Amino acid sequence: MRFVYFTQSIRSCWNHGNVHFLRGVARALLRSGHAITIYEPEDGWSRANLLRSHGPAADETFARVFPDVAANSRFLSDDLDAMLDGAEVVIVHEWNDPALVAAIGRKRGSGAGFRLLFHDTHHRMVSDPKAMAAFDLSGYDAVLAFGESLSEVYRGQGWGGRVFTWHQAADTSLFRPPETPQRRYGAVWTGNWGDGERNDELIDYMFDPIVKLAIPFDVYGVRYPGEALAELAKRDIRYHGWTPNTDVPAILAQRAFTVHVPRRFYVEQLPGIPTIRVFEALACGIPLLSAPWSDSESLFAPDRDFLMARSPDEMTTLMRNLTNDSALRVGLVAHGLRTILLRHTCEHRADELRGIVARLQGVTGEVAA
Repeated sequence: MRFVYFTQSIRSCWNHGNVHFLRGVARALLRSGHAITIYEPEDGWSRANLLRSHGPAADETFARVFPDVAANSRFLSDDLDAMLDGAEVVIVHEWNDPALVAAIGRKRGSGAGFRLLFHDTHHRMVSDPKAMAAFDLSGYDAVLAFGESLSEVYRGQGWGGRVFTWHQAADTSLFRPPETPQRRYGAVWTGNWGDGERNDELIDYMFDPIVKLAIPFDVYGVRYPGEALAELAKRDIRYHGWTPNTDVPAILAQRAFTVHVPRRFYVEQLPGIPTIRVFEALACGIPLLSAPWSDSESLFAPDRDFLMARSPDEMTTLMRNLTNDSALRVGLVAHGLRTILLRHTCEHRADELRGIVARLQGVTGEVAA
């Protein structure tokens, strides 16, 4: 099949976590013999911020690490027909311009032969419904939602059986345990501040327990306001700013454990949706601790794949236990990695995508080749 995907950016992972998943799915599709072309705006906010802060070398890093994806990525042009030419499946991510979303929908509505899917990987359907209402999806065949609770929101708006839950997953061609075991020390967190969506949780479940136990701690991410940097500084937590997602496996390989702190929307209004960082951490073979969230879809086995703290005091206890118990660390790593390899790789999601397309085409039996 020939896929065309429209995204905010494929070149930049600056504040753009979905690109981790998209790169992995694109590689999986290419390895299995499919064709894919990925379009992004040349002046998109993610790439623009990356180039502003790190210069053109950032683009060069993408092309060097992902030559297969880079060879199939393009900037948007004014010729929509040319971009859609020969497409059998078109997927449009929700961070695109509403005008582009609508224009592609009109092509499908006027009889274009491709299947058209809207891919939603954010909480704006519940946090900013007015922004999402700006999207004209009347020409779309289906929605891909990155969690069942988000799928339910779309079903409530009349999509019924035309919304499919399509979780994120780990690109295990990049995210994998180190080939040679390394000496591990301290803890690490890779993530953005979160626009005020988890300030208290970050302090209560991560920063304060880390400081209480005097564990060396490193933080990587962007969009940390002055008050956030002040919180880190007064706790002597080392802040490194942005780092390419391609460097994260090597960073995780040096640390004793990492932490997941979900945004409040994914705890209270869209339960059951983990971020991409959970999949990637487990794929890298690093012990993971998590603040509370409801794994309502049974994606993982809490307390076997990772440890979940139900309170800040319990997080402190779990950090202490994990630091002192090598058998506990080994068991978590083995179980978590096994879960990823059995269920949550980008190859799994590429297969699921083919199955979704087959259902939309009315195919029975095997998924589309």
